[in-house]
Amino acid sequence: MAAPKKGRRQPGQGRPGRALALILIALVALTGGMFLSGHTTPRLGIDLAGGTSITLQARSEPGQESAVNQTNMNTAVGIIERRVNGLGVSEAEVQTQGTDHIIVNIPKGTNEKQAREQVGTTAQLFFRPVLQLASGEPAPEGSPSPSASGSPDTAEQGDGDEATDGKSGEPEATPTTQGRAASGALKADATPSPSASADGKADPTPSPSASEGEGDAALQKKFEALTCTDTEERTAAAEGTKPSEPIVACGQNSQGQWEKYILGPSAVAGTEIDDATAAIDQQGAQGWLVNMEFTNKGKKQFADVTTDISAKPSPQNQFAIVLDGDVVSAPYVREPLTGGTAQISGSFTQESAQDLANMLSYGALPLSFVEESVTSVTAALGGEQLEAGLIAGGIGLILVIVYLVVYYRGLSLIAIISLLMSAALTYTIMVLLGPAIGFALNLPAVCGAIVAIGITADSFIVFFERVRDEIREGRSLQPAVARGWPRARRTILVSDFVSFLSAAVLFVVTVGKVQGFAFTLGLTTLLDVVVVFFFTKPLLTILARKKFFASGHPWSGLDPKRLGVKPPLRRARRTVPADPKEA
Repeated sequence: MAAPKKGRRQPGQGRPGRALALILIALVALTGGMFLSGHTTPRLGIDLAGGTSITLQARSEPGQESAVNQTNMNTAVGIIERRVNGLGVSEAEVQTQGTDHIIVNIPKGTNEKQAREQVGTTAQLFFRPVLQLASGEPAPEGSPSPSASGSPDTAEQGDGDEATDGKSGEPEATPTTQGRAASGALKADATPSPSASADGKADPTPSPSASEGEGDAALQKKFEALTCTDTEERTAAAEGTKPSEPIVACGQNSQGQWEKYILGPSAVAGTEIDDATAAIDQQGAQGWLVNMEFTNKGKKQFADVTTDISAKPSPQNQFAIVLDGDVVSAPYVREPLTGGTAQISGSFTQESAQDLANMLSYGALPLSFVEESVTSVTAALGGEQLEAGLIAGGIGLILVIVYLVVYYRGLSLIAIISLLMSAALTYTIMVLLGPAIGFALNLPAVCGAIVAIGITADSFIVFFERVRDEIREGRSLQPAVARGWPRARRTILVSDFVSFLSAAVLFVVTVGKVQGFAFTLGLTTLLDVVVVFFFTKPLLTILARKKFFASGHPWSGLDPKRLGVKPPLRRARRTVPADPKEA
């Protein structure tokens, strides 16, 4: 067999330098992204940071078994997120698990009883007439307190989302504002009053006449004192209110400014909405719209309220859509809407129109939630468990390294560096997944990372043993690496595929924290393939050219004598005697 020409790569050698450069560039990029994002540590799960974990199971009403679907569950998640954020929680996690479960993880510092009351009840959606409107932003120091707008006027109708019956042929040329999504809810501009200044804040001019509901001195005092930028004040304003009573509420306009309202008693309940959908105006004049259809009872109620407020001046010709005490939209009405349908127009985007439609639909969702389990974890307990897990992982890692050094000697250096590369990639990706998809490192996830140490080390061992088998057959190191890699590659891929498949199935069928274990196990299994293909194999290919390994040094782990290699047998030449008698 002819020897390969000098300078020509043997099959299977490839370009190891390029592969190493590629994975090193990827690691540098991930590390740079980690520091640029400002997140240098993984986001900790509730069991490590402490807090409360609530598991809710969705139940459909009788005759509405199909109501538990992905769309309704996602809408419910949005509502629960708004409620939890209303408690002042900034890092709560609300997500669906499986087809009928919602997991709510609330970090430490939150009142558990209050949180359970908020997330376990059905959303309350009402249509209320607007009585007064004022800026909800804190007044600058030294400036007079702004008064509410609620008086008659003769000014032209200002900007704001408009509610129509959706049946007119040509859309009215009315200035509109863009709908805005904020904290999972659509925010539409309220109609400015004639006393409003150009920046949208009310002038400090007293209202010459009182609107309905202003006779309640306590409510008026509460309205004047309310600052909507304060989360606790905003939440407290809606507590203890009844549908039959006027309320004080807050909402944001499309510029992100807070506005406060005095709203009259509920005119229509959200349960009277038969359907709400987002659609684009087929004539192209109004862009995205939100269409509403009411039940027979809701049709009459909505006709009554729009007939009453359409003839009133701004802002009393608006009705507020109030979800759990927050104003999510406040369109104005120009004429009575008596057809049982209504259309909210404005410069909506597709996403903001769909958000508002989902909010409206939720008021009539035939869903309720049952509290399946509540787990409270203290930060101290989570810290102790994490410490124990890290100690166990450290002991396991030390045992693996000791085994590699004793058995593979010089080859163990390649395995240890590969383990460090895998650990660095895993850490940076986990850190970046926190702000990207909300991934939180919990105790089961830590267990998955510890188990991954064995899976990764197993891949190195498979590769090393294939190379050593080739050396036992009498081949030198470089051909042994080239011939052993294809056989090792198949075994590694099959083994990792089985591990990844197990992790994927576990992730799909489980609910709760076990998914953290499955996710981490699947992630580290994929990274094992990346490290072995782009780091371990190229590194061994390069080191196989070095004398220490190529010569089979006793400490290289590739000593032919230790591997039991015997020199090839050579046939001795027979000398034929000249004289046949000597034979």
